[in-house]
Amino acid sequence: MKTIKHFSVGHRKCLRVLSVSAWVVATIVTMAPTSFAGVVTFGSGVNAFTVDFVTIGNPGNAADTTGSPNPAGAVAYVYGIGKFEVSEDMVNKFNASQSLQITMDSRGANKPATSVSWNEAARFVNWLNTSKGGFAAYKFTTPGVNDNIALWTPADKLDYDPNNRYRSKRATYALPRDSEWYKAAYYNPNDSTFYDFTNGRNTAPTPVAGGVLDNTAVYGGQLGPVNVDQAGGLSPYGVMGLGGNVFEWEERSLNLADLTGAAVRGVRGGFWGSLDADVKSSTVRGGRLPGNAFQAVGFRVVDLSSTTGAVPEPSMMVIGMVFGLGGLMAKRRMPK
Repeated sequence: MKTIKHFSVGHRKCLRVLSVSAWVVATIVTMAPTSFAGVVTFGSGVNAFTVDFVTIGNPGNAADTTGSPNPAGAVAYVYGIGKFEVSEDMVNKFNASQSLQITMDSRGANKPATSVSWNEAARFVNWLNTSKGGFAAYKFTTPGVNDNIALWTPADKLDYDPNNRYRSKRATYALPRDSEWYKAAYYNPNDSTFYDFTNGRNTAPTPVAGGVLDNTAVYGGQLGPVNVDQAGGLSPYGVMGLGGNVFEWEERSLNLADLTGAAVRGVRGGFWGSLDADVKSSTVRGGRLPGNAFQAVGFRVVDLSSTTGAVPEPSMMVIGMVFGLGGLMAKRRMPK
């Protein structure tokens, strides 16, 4: 306080203006929401394709203790998840872009890519990262497209995450871990509540053969999967197909404790032929070996760009205007 008293009136006004300017900038930074590019382009030329990411906010939400696994769905950070399942077109363009070739079913360009093993899906995700100049999510030490990964170790100082040894902490794109998938599917951000089904309700959605109507999903003995953008109503966050069309790979092991590259991976979400609505519920989770492919299993990807520690930057024009105004006001009030 004594130091402040030594300032002249003009200096105090100058200090106040600069403080207000700094506060405005800080407010702009604080108010700027963590954002994901709604549509991200991968590849180039005729082999370019886009992934539409939905932001999953509400970081630090409490876990659900009524589903599987238990607890489930607590995520401490904001992330993005593919609005749609990965399509055959995306995998075909991956195959055309480099030497590794992923095999899959052939139903149509916009159908979900199925009969893709976990290992192949992880190769696809690694390429999403490296094609953007980023870092691979998964550690492959052998060249086969369907070889198992190795886990990251403390020796991999830049990649090792003791809380998830499957995924590099430098990765931007990855397969959804169990908590990320669960939250995107069953959490309703409007009332901060987990529900039993992906329609934001505790009652199953209506089975349909396709479409985008609310409270519907593609299951109930349908003849096959539909296009990824016609796979029923959206989850409360705005994600399609989490409760039907095809099952989807999770990143980690089924029991969450088997830390090996060969561990059975989690699979969940229901598929077009499911007769029992409970298959899609928050209480049901299955598993498959990572090297095996299944015609009813596909996958989607997550965007982790907000977890890298980067602070969203406010407009430099706004900052310039704020400080320019502050400087002009301070100049006018400086004693002569």
